[in-house]
Amino acid sequence: MSQPTPSQVHAPAPLSPILPLWQLLFCGAFVVTLSMGIRHGFGLWLQPICMERGWSRESFSFALAIQNLVWGLSGPLVGWWADRRGATAPLWLGALLYAAGLLGMATSTHLGLFTLSTGVLIGCAQACSTYAVVYGVIGRHVSAQQRSWAMGITAAAGSFGQFLMVPLSSTLISGVGWQTALWVLAGTALLIVPLGWGLRADRPAPRPSAAPAQPGVTVAIDPQGPMSALGALREALAHPSYQLLTAGYFVCGFQLAFIGVHLPSYLKDHALPAHVATTALALIGLFNIFGTYGIGQLGQRWSKPYLLAGIYALRAVAMVAFIAVPPSALSVGLFAATMGVLWLSTVPPTNAIVAQMLGVRHLSMLGAVVFLSHQLGSFCGVWLAGHLYDLTGSYQVVWWIAIALGVTAAVLNLPVREHQPPKGRLGEALA
Repeated sequence: MSQPTPSQVHAPAPLSPILPLWQLLFCGAFVVTLSMGIRHGFGLWLQPICMERGWSRESFSFALAIQNLVWGLSGPLVGWWADRRGATAPLWLGALLYAAGLLGMATSTHLGLFTLSTGVLIGCAQACSTYAVVYGVIGRHVSAQQRSWAMGITAAAGSFGQFLMVPLSSTLISGVGWQTALWVLAGTALLIVPLGWGLRADRPAPRPSAAPAQPGVTVAIDPQGPMSALGALREALAHPSYQLLTAGYFVCGFQLAFIGVHLPSYLKDHALPAHVATTALALIGLFNIFGTYGIGQLGQRWSKPYLLAGIYALRAVAMVAFIAVPPSALSVGLFAATMGVLWLSTVPPTNAIVAQMLGVRHLSMLGAVVFLSHQLGSFCGVWLAGHLYDLTGSYQVVWWIAIALGVTAAVLNLPVREHQPPKGRLGEALA
């Protein structure tokens, strides 16, 4: 019988059985379509809820800021769970929490309960039902050669959800009232349950066993055993490129949360009709379908850090051009289309870089840690915009902060080395 020796290097087995590509993309994409589509319309509820409840914009903004923060903080834990047990259970929990949070958002008359439902419950729901979980499945089932493309498809689905759900939300608010509209969306969120069932084959492979080998068979065993999630996280956090990528993603969250939540109110303050804001948010979703898919394709051939730097720089230019002139229906449409191309186009290259640098075994967790930085930025963008508006009566200062941060993120991403693994066991496993 051949005996294992410490010099033999364990070659890890695939993390999970293969899901058919069409099933993986269909279920994953529609999960993101529903989860992100509902989320992108929350800005439409700012003024109706504040007017009926008598709350300030900062109060509403704080609840959504808590939502983004809870989403980010719970993401690494949910990602660790999905890496160990597969995506289905987190998706089911996310659907139930989403529905409960939307019902609480519709019925809460006390600001504390509104923050609990809109902030905490929906924040946890989004951690369970968006990119970290779905991209973990993609990382486990799609080869490195197709990974950026597949992630682009999924991000484009999130954009389609915005294009589809924002006009639907606006129509429901005007047709049946803002409360009933939230009840309808709560029922829609439960569609994530059957989609999660379609990903039930996503299971981590059994850990390698130290059992005696069969006669004549050589067993290769890593003498140190499988690397723990904590060990992988420690090595990732010490990687300079991971640090820069994480810092840059803060800016993405700040910009998207500020514009997504406060753009409708900004336009209404400039006496533009409500349909202009609805059209703007829908255009962002429509053009982002092309942006995320296109960037996913380009990421297969071009440097992903340079693509990210270009995206952040172009966002800054677009915002400068937008606030340089009084907003009109035409300027809003042009701004929305431009920002749409750049909206979620950071998501495929960011997650593909994480997979390239750090591997796929802990991808959901490590991707969620980067996303935590994004959500810290979202917290600041949503809350600070509401706070400064109540303080100054204008969003002008926030626009300039978002512009300066865009330039900063462009610079931060230039030194990122996507093909350089970290030092230590995590890097050795990828060598």
